[in-house]
Amino acid sequence: MIRSGVGRDMISDFTTNLLKDYLCRYTEKFAVDHIDVGLRKRLPINKALFNYDTENWERGTYDLPHANGDFVLLTPKDMLTRDENWINRTDMIRDFESIPVAIPDAELRGQVFNYFERLLVRPARKPLSQKEKDEAAIRTIMEFPDLIDYYIKNKENSGDQARYISAEKVGETKRAFETQVKELQLALAEKTTFYKTGKSTYEEAHQRLAYLKDVIENKGGHRIFYHKSIAVQRESDLQIIFRFVWFGSPSEVGTEANDGRGPVDYKIARGAKDKTLIEMKLAKNTALERNLEKQLPIYQAASDAKHGIKVIIYFSEEERLRVDAILRKLKIFGHKDIVLIDARNDNKPSGSKA
Repeated sequence: MIRSGVGRDMISDFTTNLLKDYLCRYTEKFAVDHIDVGLRKRLPINKALFNYDTENWERGTYDLPHANGDFVLLTPKDMLTRDENWINRTDMIRDFESIPVAIPDAELRGQVFNYFERLLVRPARKPLSQKEKDEAAIRTIMEFPDLIDYYIKNKENSGDQARYISAEKVGETKRAFETQVKELQLALAEKTTFYKTGKSTYEEAHQRLAYLKDVIENKGGHRIFYHKSIAVQRESDLQIIFRFVWFGSPSEVGTEANDGRGPVDYKIARGAKDKTLIEMKLAKNTALERNLEKQLPIYQAASDAKHGIKVIIYFSEEERLRVDAILRKLKIFGHKDIVLIDARNDNKPSGSKA
């Protein structure tokens, strides 16, 4: 769990395989109770059960939802998490200085701190970078591998906190994607022509973005991006929200499309000759300038798309000024294909006036 390259996706895959029989039985019960028989299929699932007598994985057969040639597994909500694993390499390195404190052996604790501090010493008065601190932590852990056990023990002892944080974040996601997105869809349908499409994917994309921008900036739609007065923190949430309101379109909407040069958020297509790429970014993204300068032209060339649109959402005046400065530096300020959306909550009319 703390090796380099072991992230939440790998842990998620491992957990799903380990719990496959449980998840299959959970899904089967729900499917039999609530899903039409025509949408289910009895299927053999490889490596679903572990036989402790023979010490081998065995196949199980389950009545599961079936669509597009594959089966579907459901997951209990209380098993979901949205962020990094509770025990992970990055957390161990970034919070390294709290680990030696848990060592009961005073002599060993002193050796660890002494070794770590010596790695941080440098002749110049230039402040240490985060990368240099991380490298010092990694070298110290390699020198004293028992530190990994102390880190894991500390995290296990605070497991209740992990469950609380996970439940809270899953609840936030549910509120955003179920309640607030519905409100946004309703506002778009009632107050704009959002669901009327243009003659091309490029025209349609610009129409939808213009209507979406208007609802967010002028009709209270900005509220979808906040929970307890805190703005959306992840671009992945922003992208999912945008996908939820992109329906009723004759175009094919592909998410995380990858044509060999890296994934782009959305590829809007009507056949092979009419494609438009859309990138959704938060203004606070530290790589925004580099992304604006290099990313879309590469994607356009790889996808044979004639048009690429960059959507940037900001939540404060400071973020707006930062984006403006980047756009001016790159000489693309005011460009039609750079769509800025003001999602601040301190400059909007109240809900009763929107």
